Amino acid sequence: MREVRIPAFAKINLRLDILGQRPDGYHELRTIFQTISLHDKLLLRSSRKPGISLAIHGSERLSQEPVTRNLVYRAVDALKRELKIRGGVEIELRKMIPAGGGLGGGSSDAAAALLGYLRLTRKKLALERLIEIAVSLGADVPFFMFGGRALGVNRGDEVYPLADSEKQSVVVITSPDIHVSTPEAFRWVKAPLLAETRSRQLTKSVGNSKLWRFCALCWSAQLSGLSNDFERPVFRRHPRLATLKRDLLRAGATEAMLAGSGSAVFGVFPSPALARRAAVGFPSDQTFVCETISRDRYKRLVQTAL
Repeated sequence: MREVRIPAFAKINLRLDILGQRPDGYHELRTIFQTISLHDKLLLRSSRKPGISLAIHGSERLSQEPVTRNLVYRAVDALKRELKIRGGVEIELRKMIPAGGGLGGGSSDAAAALLGYLRLTRKKLALERLIEIAVSLGADVPFFMFGGRALGVNRGDEVYPLADSEKQSVVVITSPDIHVSTPEAFRWVKAPLLAETRSRQLTKSVGNSKLWRFCALCWSAQLSGLSNDFERPVFRRHPRLATLKRDLLRAGATEAMLAGSGSAVFGVFPSPALARRAAVGFPSDQTFVCETISRDRYKRLVQTAL
């Protein structure tokens, strides 16, 4: 009986600018994604029983939800329908990425499921169609088909590769009592309607323009100048997260920021040893010491499923 094991890596956003709310109700984003070594694990096994079975370990909340809602199930179901595969599949998902932390765990799981199922079935699918399926599952899913460091535009679903930066040590912290809903976080930002957003607001001052700072980070080889438009409204409602950021900086982080829409906070450290020492200073929180993953390394670990 064939089986495939595949990791699903987390991401952080090095930059997350919310330009405004589009007429379709979604928000126009400019973001820089970066994969990190924190990861979930997927095991896919062919089965004589028809259909899809999914067992989730490591997340009580996810294991109690209907499996048909899980992005892993939906990803494999979409491919089975696309490729007209009748055979069954058994899937085990072992969660390490905190759910609802803004680290892209669900989207990464979905991408890993797509790649892993193609490997399991030894089927081929045009990359363009595979990306279409990825987009239908979630805005972040296309990024996880490639990993590394990338620019995301529109809803974050249009992805362009960027030059990888030097490997950096990262500490990720989640507070178990704090949960941030992404739809609520977007409402808290109170982004203007896109039709009312004037392009000159982004470029009226070369010295202070968010656009130029964003471009500088795209081209930079260092993780510096991080920014996240979710931070202010989320920190206002959850001051504990602002405290975590401040404590990471005091512990030696060169940069620290909210991860996506939260609730995780991460810090970038100049060395693995300093990152490990800083992590022990948060005994009441869940901490992960990890590192950034380049696109080439990501490809070796994940994208071989193509």
